[in-house]
Amino acid sequence: MIPIITQTNCPELNLVNRGKVRDIYDLGEHLLIVASDRISAFDVIMDEGIPQKGYVLTQISKFWFDQMTDLIPNHLISTDIDDFPAITHQYRDQLEGRSMLTKKAQPLPVECIVRGYISGSGWKEYQQNGSISSIPLPAGLVQSDKLPETLFTPSTKAELGAHDENISFAETVDLCGKDIAEQIRDCSIKIYERARNLADSKGLIIADTKFEFGILDGQLIWIDEALTPDSSRFWPKDQYQPGSAQPSFDKQFLRDYLETLDWGKQAPAPKLPEEIIRKTGEKYLEALKRLTA
Repeated sequence: MIPIITQTNCPELNLVNRGKVRDIYDLGEHLLIVASDRISAFDVIMDEGIPQKGYVLTQISKFWFDQMTDLIPNHLISTDIDDFPAITHQYRDQLEGRSMLTKKAQPLPVECIVRGYISGSGWKEYQQNGSISSIPLPAGLVQSDKLPETLFTPSTKAELGAHDENISFAETVDLCGKDIAEQIRDCSIKIYERARNLADSKGLIIADTKFEFGILDGQLIWIDEALTPDSSRFWPKDQYQPGSAQPSFDKQFLRDYLETLDWGKQAPAPKLPEEIIRKTGEKYLEALKRLTA
């Protein structure tokens, strides 16, 4: 059984960032990105870890990075600890299966959200304004409907504990420049649509997802994670029924539970029952099994 690790402790490595999920170590030429079992919801990190979550995130990311190499280069060098620098090997019990050795890139200041279906915050906005990220949509759509076309709806990258904010494409141009903004928009849509088609053949619907990109040696590359249950909504195709929320193999299960609580979506996080922890872990594992079967 893979131990639950909510925080790595590798004192001989240079820890440069501890985010909502990942601990990042600077190894000089490369980065070591470790996916912990931490889970966040509404930008608050829960106290409890989710069994095998870091393993699932790393293995799903590797799967998708491998699928898309002809579309865009990515930062992944290896997920095999035997390929990592020797200094990391003493921490094998913490790193095995949940770590990526990656290239160093300069991250872009936006998160690239792509939506193929109307759900989550997009559904809430559509109900109020008939749009998503100020992009007007036809009247009469219902919750979980497939959108008439794939939407690129970027957001800012908030500091830890703060909320990301949706921005327009024009604001993306202001932040990244016209050429890069167009590249990340076009590339995000291409990756999503290929992934959606592949997942469809495995009985999964990818409703939406989030990408991050960076610049390395003047070239755009795909960084961070790739179409995981943390960054995407996965719905079982055989249970899909537009008109309501869908069963899912992702973080939405936890969000739905938290929505039933009298909690202000601010730290400190509420205590999670064992059943919620177990079921969340099972849903993450199911997404990995279905995709890689």
